[in-house]
Amino acid sequence: MREITIAIDVMGGDHGLHVTIPAALKCLARGGNLNIILVGPQDAIQAELKRRHKKTGPRLRIRHASEVVAMDESPALALRNKKDSSMRVAIDLVKAGEADACVSAGNTGALMATARFVLKTLPGIDRPAIATTLPSLKGPVLMLDLGANVDCTAEHLFQFALMGSMLVSEVVHKPNPSVGLLNVGEEEIKGNEMVKRAAELIRESHLINFYGNVEGDDIYKGTTDVVVCDGFVGNVALKSSEGIAKMISTMLRQEFRRNALTKLAGLVALPVMNAFKRQVDPRRYNGATLLGLRGIVVKSHGGADRFAFEHAIETAMEEARSNMLKRISDQLQHLEAEEGV
Repeated sequence: MREITIAIDVMGGDHGLHVTIPAALKCLARGGNLNIILVGPQDAIQAELKRRHKKTGPRLRIRHASEVVAMDESPALALRNKKDSSMRVAIDLVKAGEADACVSAGNTGALMATARFVLKTLPGIDRPAIATTLPSLKGPVLMLDLGANVDCTAEHLFQFALMGSMLVSEVVHKPNPSVGLLNVGEEEIKGNEMVKRAAELIRESHLINFYGNVEGDDIYKGTTDVVVCDGFVGNVALKSSEGIAKMISTMLRQEFRRNALTKLAGLVALPVMNAFKRQVDPRRYNGATLLGLRGIVVKSHGGADRFAFEHAIETAMEEARSNMLKRISDQLQHLEAEEGV
């Protein structure tokens, strides 16, 4: 197993290095030929490591960055004015080949803008997409785009479908994954002209196992391995799902605490409820890939705790180990030669 180096923006997110560094140390303790570069203010990182009785070494290094991108900062201003931010330096390490991937819980817009500027897109890809896995009745489902591109063309959706299919094939090791196009109905006549045209493009490609149109409930049924949509629809669907999950969890707790009888019922049901919670725990699915770049960049949820951030690091590790970028690039070049994409 070859060595993998992950650059971590320790200052990103709502909690910063108090979450990112412990999560990095936990991943490092598991071994597996992992090397980590902690990117951020050197003094702050050293103080946090000292507090945890940890030292740097060959597998754990520090790369100083003097600036931090705020969570509410303008992406354009962050890109223009903060060239020594922890986010930018982490991405630069990927560009320079010093890191195989980088992970950040920072400002999503700034991360996308910076990564696209520094790394550029793969040949044949116009725009990167945010892709992540979601739980379903049949296992994890990859969904993209989740907010990077609110205005898309049919060609963009086709590119998302192609990249999503390749990602599942190479990282999840599921050959010929099925791809569904999120729509307001399953019938081919449904949807706006952009979605209809995208369906035609996807259906015509021999590189994509196109299932057809899928609806919102198909995401969690696990009808397809990949679900494709524009960033506006994807982000609304994702946030709606998160809201429903929180509502159900809160309502169940309230009902089980209503009186002595329901408390007793809750105690009896506790093992089942805990098993259910583990299956749908969003922290286990933390780590969205900025797919379509000439480098691996994984976005963690800004509010991620240590457990969730560990999963974002693991996502980056899996993608780096699978040699995903080269495989996707090879497929895109093959497609370009065949179809002139």
